This record gives sequence, structure tokens and C-alpha cells, in this order.
Amino acid sequence: MSISHTLISQLVTLALDEDLNYQSAEQGDITAQLIPQAEQAHAKVITREDCIFCGKDLIIEVFKQVDPSVVVNICVNDGDFVCANSTLFTASGSARAILTAERTALNFVQTLSGTATTTAHYVKELSGTSTQLLDTRKAIPGLRALQKYAVKCGGGANHRIGLFDAFLIKENHIAACGGINNAVAQAKLNHADKPIEVEVESLHELEQAINAGADIIMLDNFNPEQIRQAVSITNKRAKLEVSGNMTLETLKAYSQAGVDFISSGALTKNLQSIDLSMRFE
Repeated sequence: MSISHTLISQLVTLALDEDLNYQSAEQGDITAQLIPQAEQAHAKVITREDCIFCGKDLIIEVFKQVDPSVVVNICVNDGDFVCANSTLFTASGSARAILTAERTALNFVQTLSGTATTTAHYVKELSGTSTQLLDTRKAIPGLRALQKYAVKCGGGANHRIGLFDAFLIKENHIAACGGINNAVAQAKLNHADKPIEVEVESLHELEQAINAGADIIMLDNFNPEQIRQAVSITNKRAKLEVSGNMTLETLKAYSQAGVDFISSGALTKNLQSIDLSMRFE
């Protein structure tokens, strides 16, 4: 997925308003006001650790909104692997403006690069298998589109964007609908063009989901042996996804059981931001 410029502009405005108390950069940054207004500076931002970079358009938009006269040069592209101590971007112009924009720009980049980097580690563990890594809706509120973009930059794939583009019929949906068959049948009546995924917790429910005509079946908290049985039972009549407590250490075992997808909320919720630093030169 890509991110629209409109969304980027809105999110940057929100972030800057939070930092500046809905004031202009000149009025809202009382520390930057200590610096002479005419003072010029050149700064570079480095990463202190290896990472997959993500956030180029957000950097540009932050500096544009703070002071469009600041010249920003991005040295890498989204999705690039960057070694520790490498320069990510430089900024030249008003010292006040550069310092005002610094933290907002770095907050976006450290978060998105963290998501992309975590995803890349997971994807590496799945190399040599046919299993595709998926994200989930367990994202930071308001930043879902950005994080899902970062997952793509890290080599993963997006599960569903929201509640509108695909069915995910889980335990409580099944209970409220009166069973798997009822839930799937109603889904087909409501939106025949949308993919239907059903979460199951046993091999018995797996059979029900297959017979109901689910497109994808999520095996929730199955162990590798149960997954192998599920693959055999399904026999390609539906796509199979594994979810629940996926870790770097367990990914390979689950993928080798023969599932089509592994989804992990850890990509976007158990976030380890990348350590970045800005230096004036």
C-alpha cells in the first residue's frame, strides 16, 4: 500500500500542533527563540543502529510545514537497509526551524523504521518457505496506514486495512451469528465480493469453515503438529493462516508445516524504535 499525501499532511499537522500547542513554529517553540532569528545551520541525522529506513515523505512534509525554505536532502529511500552511523538526511537553513522540526521528523522515522526493521527480521526467518508474513490491525491508533506501509517496506504484506475491506469472522462473531455456517452464509449475502476469513480453534471448527466455503482459515494458537494435520485436512480447499504468539524463534517451525500465511501483531504493537541522532555541523 502507499500513503496519500493528504494523510501525510494531516498527520504531520497533528503532530506539530501537539508540539507547538496549535501555534506557529515561531511562537510555539520557546527554546528555539533563544537562537538569533537569522542564524543559519547545517544538520545531519544519523542512525545509531542498523535498520530498514522508512519515512522519507514525512521528513519532507515536517520541514515543509515548519519552514519551506529549509533545504532537506534525503540520502536513502524507503525500504533501504542502512548501516549504523550512516546519514539518513541533511537539513540546511534556519537553525530555529531545523530544531523545531527535529523531534517530530525523528519520531515518525524512528517509529516507522522500527516497524520496517522488525518486519525484515521476521521475513528473513521465513526465507526459503512459501509462507507470507502478514500484519494485523494491532497498530498505533491514527498511524495504522503509516505502519502498514512500513511493513511493506520491511518485506511483509498487509492483512486487511480495516473493518471494511475483508471479513474476519472470529469467536465472538461466530457465537453471535449462531455458528460458522450461518456467519459465512450471511457474509456471502452481504458482500459477495469481499474475501471471507474465519478464525478456528479446533480441527472440528476447521472442517466447518471449509464446508461453509471460507476463503481463508485462521488457525488460532495451533501447535505445529496440529497445523500439519490442518494442512492435510484442508488439502488446498482454502488458504491457511497461523496467528497467535508468533516469535522469531517459532516462525520457521510454523511455516514448515505448510501454511500460506503467518500473521503477527508484534510487527506493529511490540515496537522497538530505531535510535536516531541529529548533529549540527
